[in-house]
Amino acid sequence: MNGGKSWGVMVVLVVLLLGMWEVKTGSAAPSAAECKEERRLAINACKPVVYGKDPSPACCERARVTHIECVCPVITPKLAALIDVNRAVRLIEGCGRKVPRHYKCGSITTP
Repeated sequence: MNGGKSWGVMVVLVVLLLGMWEVKTGSAAPSAAECKEERRLAINACKPVVYGKDPSPACCERARVTHIECVCPVITPKLAALIDVNRAVRLIEGCGRKVPRHYKCGSITTP
């Protein structure tokens, strides 16, 4: 994977973990185009997290509105190896959200 693409993937994974506790229910599943747009917006809003920054209010908001079904399908063991799940959980808590224990999305299970 090239450097830019792997950074983007890491941001998506962080956003996934930030948003995974809020699975949307009762609404129609987003289209493939809508999911692609949600992932693009998440990468743009949360890119500084990859460089060690705390999530911005915009990143936390993006995590709250991103559909989990748009992110989970892209999580593979190879992609999951790029992030520190414990750090991601700390970031989530920094956004004022609780992460369910043993939640699984793609190949990631939270501690």
